[in-house]
Amino acid sequence: MQIEIHADVLCPWSYIAKRRLEAASVLAGTPIEIVWRSFELSPDGGPTPGDSAADMIRQWRGDAAEARIAQITALGVAEGIKLDLENARPVNSFNAHRLVHLGAASSKTDAVMERLLRAYHSEAENIALTGVLDRLGREAGLDPRAVAELLAGDDFADAVRADKRLAIERGISSVPVMVLAGAAPTSAVKPVEELASLLRQATGSQADG
Repeated sequence: MQIEIHADVLCPWSYIAKRRLEAASVLAGTPIEIVWRSFELSPDGGPTPGDSAADMIRQWRGDAAEARIAQITALGVAEGIKLDLENARPVNSFNAHRLVHLGAASSKTDAVMERLLRAYHSEAENIALTGVLDRLGREAGLDPRAVAELLAGDDFADAVRADKRLAIERGISSVPVMVLAGAAPTSAVKPVEELASLLRQATGSQADG
């Protein structure tokens, strides 16, 4: 079962959605293949980190910020992941998305996305830095030469931009959003049981077709 997910490495909800979909796949007995569609939350950002993710939530949410930060952190714990909002600092994610596309071309998409998500959200890595991306790509099992060539050039830049256009065409303005078996885009942050039900329905529809 192929699922498209519009997501950004910077988004903690994208990490949560990945874990829930993995659990839903097991619950439904339906193997899934996730196609990660690039979506930049900070397209105008640079490689130098600024405020932390937690501080940005405080700027946006005011008095409700601490409850929101605690909620996101707790949801991460429930999924077995560390979402360190106090130390994760948003940067430009364009090259990280290019690395994910290289992963897809190398049949290592999941490993690359997983390594990037953990590096940013759990290890406070700056995923805009070439040296960091080079190391993370190699740690995810990509060919070192291919990673170096990617980061030295502009391979898959067009693919990232195409994903951004696709999101606009689909009316997607926030992430994570999934597209399952040609259905309308919907939030990927759903309870595991609900995601499993959607997978079963999609499997049945494909079988009927």
